[in-house]
Amino acid sequence: MRLIRPSFKVEGFYMDDPTAIERLGRICYKSEGKITSDSAEAFIKSRIGSHESVIEHSAMTVRFICDRGVTHELVRHRLCAFSQESTRYCNYRGGVTFIIPPWFNEINEGEYKTAIDNISSVTKVWFCSMLDAEGWYKVLLNAGQSPQQARSVLPNSTKTEIVMTANFREWRHIFKLRCANSAHPQMQEIMRPLLVKVKKLIPIIFDDILS
Repeated sequence: MRLIRPSFKVEGFYMDDPTAIERLGRICYKSEGKITSDSAEAFIKSRIGSHESVIEHSAMTVRFICDRGVTHELVRHRLCAFSQESTRYCNYRGGVTFIIPPWFNEINEGEYKTAIDNISSVTKVWFCSMLDAEGWYKVLLNAGQSPQQARSVLPNSTKTEIVMTANFREWRHIFKLRCANSAHPQMQEIMRPLLVKVKKLIPIIFDDILS
């Protein structure tokens, strides 16, 4: 059994050049004549919060490594494209990887084959449940069950990878919703660091969110 913490990777941006977004956005007003070498930032900022459709001429793709419970919330966003690791087709005979929830901070990332003693009783319940789930999964595979059949014993904490593409306007909505104090702790755990990163990468689009 392998235990890891969640992570993310920004895979790429599309139409992240502010001048390109301005050029397309000004078609709405036929004000292309106002474009200058430094007019893009002011134009885009003037659209944020009023006419955000202009930033839909853009997209960002992010690869998340998280547990399946988090992805169940992510895929509720509709203006996105998703590609997710499938437990139906992936065979974890060599070992199942689980995501450590943030409230179990006594556990370190690593490979585990047996129970450990230097953790609280509550943490041990989760830890042993993961060991048991991996064990029963392998039992089912060894009994001739296919991965899509054996996966029924795997919990939400099972590690998965999901690649998510959305335009900048949708990402703004996602960050406002998923970085809020009311969001699930595991969602905040992965979304807040991502927001910090994209604020540095494209501040003109994201800098005002939760500022």
